[in-house]
Amino acid sequence: MKLTLVKKKKGKLTFDVSGTTPAYINTLRRVFMTHVPTMAISTVEFRQNSSSLYDEMIAHRLGLLALKTDLKSYNVPEKGAPESAATHATLTLKTVGPKIVYASELKSSDSKIVPVYPETPITVLLDHQELEFVATAHLGFGRDHAKWSTGLVSYYYKPKITVNNKSAKFAEFINKYPSQIKSKGTIDADKIDTAELIDACKDICEDIVKIEYSENQTDFIFTIESWGQLSPEEIVEEGIKQYDAQLDEFKKLVKDI
Repeated sequence: MKLTLVKKKKGKLTFDVSGTTPAYINTLRRVFMTHVPTMAISTVEFRQNSSSLYDEMIAHRLGLLALKTDLKSYNVPEKGAPESAATHATLTLKTVGPKIVYASELKSSDSKIVPVYPETPITVLLDHQELEFVATAHLGFGRDHAKWSTGLVSYYYKPKITVNNKSAKFAEFINKYPSQIKSKGTIDADKIDTAELIDACKDICEDIVKIEYSENQTDFIFTIESWGQLSPEEIVEEGIKQYDAQLDEFKKLVKDI
């Protein structure tokens, strides 16, 4: 298997994966999405809530806040084990209306564990309405709840794209193609670099843009778009560690048969 970087920007990583199978590439997708731990709020103790939202609704909104995650300082809590500073962080809030309560108002016991998107609204308080709570966050896995999911991970078969800007049909069909792939009145094949753009160009006119797939497909375009708790690079690194640990466990189980 060979990996080649295609595009890298904040929160998003795209690379070319060649020499593998759909089964293996889909395994990586599932591992990166659901087997890499992230931090999320799991319990909320309300001290005061006179807002228009029930405690359960606010707790649900808090649980879905993306929190910056520090994998070096925290461990996934084991069932039945006592809590410690390495298993959880607390986020508190105490405020009075009238105001819109934003995620930025949460005070964390750890400066590294804070909301990724501080402008996320939690609720609206009217005059003299109060909200006070203590929330507990810990590491968890996306396979247990979506709030611990790392982000959007996807792949698609890598096609062979041929562009003929000298086609006799060019003037007739040029306006049917997405504007993102056009440059100075021509179509740039290198800009047809997402699954959406490939689908948008497919079957318009094969004499201008031809998209082909080989019968035995072993090349893929793989994309990781993080929700922000971890960087895409951290997701890949931790995902490989988790996958290796699962394989080691499988080996031991096979030996015990």
